[in-house]
Amino acid sequence: MSTIQWRPEINFMTVPQSYWMRFVPRKVVGKEDLAADIALRHPDLNEDMILTILNAEDEAIQERLLNGDQVTKEGGFSYSISFSGRLDSPDDPLPDLEESLQVSVSVSPPFVAALRQGARAERLPMTKKLPLIMTAEDTLLKLNDVLNPQGVLQLKGDDLYFDPEGGSGGCIIEGTRSGSAMQTHFPMISSTSVMLMPEIPAQPDPWNNEYRISIRTHYSEHGTLCSGTYGRMLRLPLTLTAFGYPNPPEVGILTGSADSPYVSVISGAVSEDEILRIQVILDQHQDRLLFSLLDMKKDDGAAGAEVIMTGNGELTLSGFPDSAVTELNLRVNEYAALKEMIRNDYSGRLVDMLDIKMV
Repeated sequence: MSTIQWRPEINFMTVPQSYWMRFVPRKVVGKEDLAADIALRHPDLNEDMILTILNAEDEAIQERLLNGDQVTKEGGFSYSISFSGRLDSPDDPLPDLEESLQVSVSVSPPFVAALRQGARAERLPMTKKLPLIMTAEDTLLKLNDVLNPQGVLQLKGDDLYFDPEGGSGGCIIEGTRSGSAMQTHFPMISSTSVMLMPEIPAQPDPWNNEYRISIRTHYSEHGTLCSGTYGRMLRLPLTLTAFGYPNPPEVGILTGSADSPYVSVISGAVSEDEILRIQVILDQHQDRLLFSLLDMKKDDGAAGAEVIMTGNGELTLSGFPDSAVTELNLRVNEYAALKEMIRNDYSGRLVDMLDIKMV
């Protein structure tokens, strides 16, 4: 009996790190293959006849769905109509069927039970040899996922070695909106660690402070180019100026590649220059965002009180003990987009580093 092949793959969306169990198909088969399989089991039927029946079945199911029916093949599959999208009011018209109409296919419990009873799994190696970046830490600030232009970024992982002078590969920092820079200053390169003095490409707007980092290398003289991209985003510190004056300029923060900021700092009460962090956590159970200010310690640092937001609007964050920032006033401009980005790209927690200056 053949086996069902799978391999473990890193799930970068979880902390601490976990792994997907990824099914690896041996090949993709079509109707002709199924017809041949059925003909082997039923020699009295020829492949052309079976293929005609398979095509006719698809047509019959489609006709039933168009008639508004649900099709259930006992012990097998169930087909039904579903809709995607949303209505803001129960009286709203149905969205265009070209976009909203879907077909749902579900599998009967007996079919799954029979498949499980006869299945044998075969574990494959994780992947072919590729650069795997597992952590990225700024060695000056001792913070993960911070792209500090004055610091040294240390990447840790496996199979990271490359020779930039010999042309066997390189390290690239790319902005999520635009811009790419091949790195050239490396205090250290080894198989498990790479240290670099980051050269950061500019992006169109100051709030576009989100970057990806990749390593590309050849493992042999005539081998193919292998590439590995860090699974988390790196974020550049943002500078806020003129907080010693009544109306400091607004600064966009907590944004990705968008052409307008999801959140803006609009004012604050500050007694002297300070560098701190702002954190947003997605509370999925209650469908809300929690904002707070943090100090610069990686673990067990001070934090200001959390402020809950459930939509666009203004909020005030209080500082933490011994902070020069008494309060920071924000405006959430794109709540839905911010929440989606935190859920999809940041595992439920997004942090920006803010360099607040009096002048």
